[in-house]
Amino acid sequence: MKTLILVITMLLSVMALADDARIEWDQLSPEQQKLLARQQEHWAVLTPDRQQALARGAERWSEMTPEQRGVAAERFKRWRNLSPEQRELLRERYHRFRSLPPEEQARIRLNFQRFKQMDPERRRQLIQRWHSMTPEQREHIRERRRARHGR
Repeated sequence: MKTLILVITMLLSVMALADDARIEWDQLSPEQQKLLARQQEHWAVLTPDRQQALARGAERWSEMTPEQRGVAAERFKRWRNLSPEQRELLRERYHRFRSLPPEEQARIRLNFQRFKQMDPERRRQLIQRWHSMTPEQREHIRERRRARHGR
């Protein structure tokens, strides 16, 4: 009986913590409410994590310049047009990237910046070359790069 009471007490404590993490609609700023108006109808049934993520996103959006908003809107449009499989693949790659050491992340970012700054024709050639390789050839290149960078 003591164990049952302990378990119930723990569950109630966890539920209380979850309720503390909830954001009531009227706790949002007027700007956040305006941006999230389409969510208002079902706001109360969203998980606390989802509420917090949406509130943070609305806050970030309100702090962006018009140019940054344009870039973000275009990225979101591209994201919505991806298949569920493509989205999952991108999520996996993102999590894999975030699990890398900071130095490795910095190296990848630098290489990507170099790629973006290349002449468009050179970029097209590299992309075409990569896509024409077999999976084995691609893995061989990855292994050579890992060996070169001590991983």
